Amino acid sequence: MTDYGVVTRNAEEVAWPEFDRGFYEVKDVTGRSAEPLENAVNMVSCFGDNAAAESNPELVPVDEAGAPATRDRTYFDWAYVCPTHEDYRRGLLEIVEDCADVNGDVRLDDVGFPRQGYCRCDRCTELFDASDYDDWAEWRAEVITDFVAEAAERIPGRAYLTLYPDPYPGHLHERAGLDVDALAEHVDEFVVPLYDTHYGTTYWLETIAKGFVSRLDGLDTPFSVELYAVNVDIDSLIHATEVAEAYANEVFFGYDASQAAAALRRMQADSQEGVTFGGSDGERTE
Repeated sequence: MTDYGVVTRNAEEVAWPEFDRGFYEVKDVTGRSAEPLENAVNMVSCFGDNAAAESNPELVPVDEAGAPATRDRTYFDWAYVCPTHEDYRRGLLEIVEDCADVNGDVRLDDVGFPRQGYCRCDRCTELFDASDYDDWAEWRAEVITDFVAEAAERIPGRAYLTLYPDPYPGHLHERAGLDVDALAEHVDEFVVPLYDTHYGTTYWLETIAKGFVSRLDGLDTPFSVELYAVNVDIDSLIHATEVAEAYANEVFFGYDASQAAAALRRMQADSQEGVTFGGSDGERTE
């Protein structure tokens, strides 16, 4: 039976009975921070951070033309921090430690370089030149894998890692510096957000989910799907859930616990429809 979870910024929602687990954003992409919860999988946005980027532009990754990875530019929904910035990385690891001290399960979110072409700052260039790598993409992947390994060492329970929803061979490596095979050695579960504001059709959801089944074939690390629940019609959200759970280890719902809970209650009621317990011998009949 599939487990269901909620992703939220509201502490009280992680304990709602409809959900098997709750993910609580301790640090999100705005830079907002909160104290970790004992009854939640605390969640850390690693290299997405609007506040840090705005307060210190030196943190922001740049491409070869010097264009920064900030939210006012095409393709970026939030600002990024360069994954090679040592002080920032050290601060992230301290946050992970703080979370793990409260609850042993932690989720790492927004891990990786922002896109292809990033980062070409002076620090990255110097680190690459001083490395044993001849291939820049391979060096980027090593940077990210090293960070995840360091974080995972601080997580005594289950380590979750969010993946960008692109299972096509080589794309995660090329886009964000994510070597999935190497990362699987350090984390216990991948989470793939498949967000839509409508879910009017779900063939694309099935295609991507099945793609991850193929991409992760042979690895011991399962993956779960995270759906968007804000203002999504309940029937559409139920259908998306039914598709996702056919492929994923678990299904999580983002940022509208009320809508997600309503969908799960409807699903439970529908599964019990037509079942009675009235027979003379007390056995269930359908």
